[in-house]
Parts: sequence; structure tokens; C-alpha cells
Amino acid sequence: MTENQIGDAIVRAAIRVHRNTGPGLLESTYQACLEYELKRSALFIEKEVALPVVYEDVKLECGYRIDLWVEQKVVIEVKSVEAMNDIHMAQILTYLKLSGNKLGYLLNFNVPMMKEGIRRVVNNL
Repeated sequence: MTENQIGDAIVRAAIRVHRNTGPGLLESTYQACLEYELKRSALFIEKEVALPVVYEDVKLECGYRIDLWVEQKVVIEVKSVEAMNDIHMAQILTYLKLSGNKLGYLLNFNVPMMKEGIRRVVNNL
């Protein structure tokens, strides 16, 4: 399955979750619901994946965690915030660089319409 096909499945699942729950819940709730929906689509999902930083020859466990990692190809960062800002974009770009993945989704569920909360992020390795 390509990154784009996985991305399509992620967008569909995020919209389904938002339609069923609406805005205003905790990030952890949306993450769990999204994980459930993606697993129903027969995708391999890992949650809260530790992401170390390698500095020179040292591997540093800094506490970075990917919310959901789909097929070890696409990174998902789940948010439930009033507004997205530059730090959220920097966070997912950092996760993409550290994981070596090309595609990520920044999903903010605290919006009236889910399409307003979806940011597709590409890492130009």
C-alpha cells in the first residue's frame, strides 16, 4: 500500500470519527477512536511509538512519541486544540525527519468540520 493510499484511508477514518464524536473531546479519545477505525480498515497501527534522537554516536531517549504510526509509513499527530499554530507543524515535521517517513497528517478534531482540521505534511527528505 502506498503512502497516498494510506493517507486516503486516514482522512476517511478521521472524518468518520469526527462525525460520530464531534469536537470538544480529549486528544486521547480521538486517538483511540482513530486507531480503532484504522484497524477496522486492516491497517497495521502502532500507537505512542518512542522516537529517539541520534546525536553523533549517541542515541537520546528524549520522550518524543508518535501518536499513531500507520504501516510504518505515515505519521499521525492528533490534536484537539482551538487553533493550529507553527509549533504543531514543527512537531510533525520533526517526527517525519526522525522517523525517516515522507508523509504525515496533523489532525485537529476540535473544529466544526473535520476537513478544516486536516493538514497533510510532506517531508522532502
